[in-house]
Amino acid sequence: MKKEDFMRQAIHLAIENVKNGGGPFGAVIVKDGETVATGVNRVTASHDPTAHAEVSAIRAACAKLGTFDLSGCDIYTSCEPCPMCLGAIYWARLDRIYYGCDKTDAARAGFDDSFIYEEIALEREDRRKRMEELLPEEAAQSFKAWLEKEDRVEY
Repeated sequence: MKKEDFMRQAIHLAIENVKNGGGPFGAVIVKDGETVATGVNRVTASHDPTAHAEVSAIRAACAKLGTFDLSGCDIYTSCEPCPMCLGAIYWARLDRIYYGCDKTDAARAGFDDSFIYEEIALEREDRRKRMEELLPEEAAQSFKAWLEKEDRVEY
C-alpha cells in the first residue's frame, strides 16, 4: 500500500466514527507497510478526554506488538495531532507523522488547541491553571528508588 492509502484509511475511520457517535478523527499505525493498529476519537462516547484517535491507536499498537517503543512505525492521522497526542507520539517513538487536515482546519471545526500551546509557553505562575509544588523532597524518593533499581527498563 502507498502512503495515500493509509491516509485514506485514517480519513475513512474518522468519517465512520462521526456516523457512530464519535469525533471526526481517525489514526492508523503502520509498520513495514502493514497496518498494525487503528484508533478513533471516542472522547464523548467513552467519557474519556484522553480517548483521542492517536492515543487509542498507540495503545492498540503497543498491546499488539508487546512493547512501549513503536520505533519503526509511522502514524497516519486524519488531522494534525493535538498537544497531548503529539506528546504521546514522541513518547511512543513513532518515526513519522502523516496528517490530513491541520490545526487551523480543526479550529474551524470547533477543535481549537491553540490555548494549550499558548499556556505551555507561559511561565508556570502565569498559566490559567494554578500549579503548586508540594512535598518535593518526599516525591523525589520515587526517583531515588527508580535510580537504585538495578533491573529497571529505561524508556
